[in-house]
Amino acid sequence: MTLAVFFGCAFIAFGPSFSLFVFTVAKDPLRVIILIAGAFFWLLSLLLSSLVWFIAVKASNSQDLGLQRGLLMFGVFFSVLLQEVFRFVYYRLLRKANEGLAAISDDDGSAISVRQMAYVAGLGFGIMSGAFSMINVLSDSLGPGTVGIFGDSQYYFITAGELLQSLMGHDKVEYAHTEYVLYKY
Repeated sequence: MTLAVFFGCAFIAFGPSFSLFVFTVAKDPLRVIILIAGAFFWLLSLLLSSLVWFIAVKASNSQDLGLQRGLLMFGVFFSVLLQEVFRFVYYRLLRKANEGLAAISDDDGSAISVRQMAYVAGLGFGIMSGAFSMINVLSDSLGPGTVGIFGDSQYYFITAGELLQSLMGHDKVEYAHTEYVLYKY
């Protein structure tokens, strides 16, 4: 049963993002590269924010719970801020690459529009963010025990999958689209 729960939650969580990838991104190699680079930039922001938080926790007094709570709030704020900084840096890099491709291309237009670029980059951010958010839930669903036996909600895994799909995957695409259009001005 745990294997069925694992695959059910994985398909609920990543099904919509996977279908967006298959039907809109996979046909164009440039979009695939932008998606993978977007996921990589999200990983870089996570690595840097984790490193800063780890150093801050190790350099502080671990017995002071108020300080540790403050460091946790700082870590969350810093992580979100760093993700937005990396999104902006990635946007600037993509704009320069797009201008370079337009300069050497025989066509008058650019290889990819800003809206397509924002969609694909946001999908990359969302897929990687969702993978890191969902991996613990999926590993718990494989066993040896299952959450929900001793009074927990029996809908924990399916709720986690649906929340991940809606909050992480599609919101990252929407944020990227809005930000990339606004960065232009």
